[in-house]
Amino acid sequence: METLAIFPSPTPPELAQALDLSGWVWKAVANESELTEHEPEEGWGGAIVVADTDPTGAFAVCRALRKVDIPLEPLLLLISGSQLTELDHRNDLFDDFMLTPFHPREFEARLNHVFFKAGRITHAEVVEYGPLKLNVETYQAVLADRPLDLTYMEYELLKFLSSHPGKVFTRETLLSRVWGYDYYGGARTVDVHIRRLRSKMGEEHANLIQTVRSVGYSFGQSRWSG
Repeated sequence: METLAIFPSPTPPELAQALDLSGWVWKAVANESELTEHEPEEGWGGAIVVADTDPTGAFAVCRALRKVDIPLEPLLLLISGSQLTELDHRNDLFDDFMLTPFHPREFEARLNHVFFKAGRITHAEVVEYGPLKLNVETYQAVLADRPLDLTYMEYELLKFLSSHPGKVFTRETLLSRVWGYDYYGGARTVDVHIRRLRSKMGEEHANLIQTVRSVGYSFGQSRWSG
């Protein structure tokens, strides 16, 4: 996967989290000089420039990215609402823009769109169900835009269940599919991990994992329901 250039450095935490969760490879730069210093051998795969705190530096980076022999694209510009007038006569410096503060889902959709328009949309596999999002490559989990602090097996169990919405699994099936056929723990292992998952998901979302009496567990609703 190609590396994105991100301005500024350090990167705003909410932007770094959104990029990591969606599986993008990126490198933060502080100015135009670092664009050249940190540029990968294959070149930058795109850029995201945040201009709400340092517009002068941000537009300088945009100009540097556009003045090379082959202008870099796509370039997504993040600005505050009060900066909209600053975009006059600068449309050549970016491919799209969005306002800060941004909603993570809106940011991901906008980023996917601008890369799709450029014909270069590649990023990590993400499992999504309603407010839940799991990055399969980075083992990150977010529920209603709140990061979940999960152990490895809690993550694996949640990933398996959320990848099969509405399907009921017995405890024995979950043990073999998630823990592995050579795992000798009892069915209580599943119950303990389900209880911990529900606790970490919070009362509002705990019912995403449903107990099917005398059978086992299911996640969400079947794709064939309703």
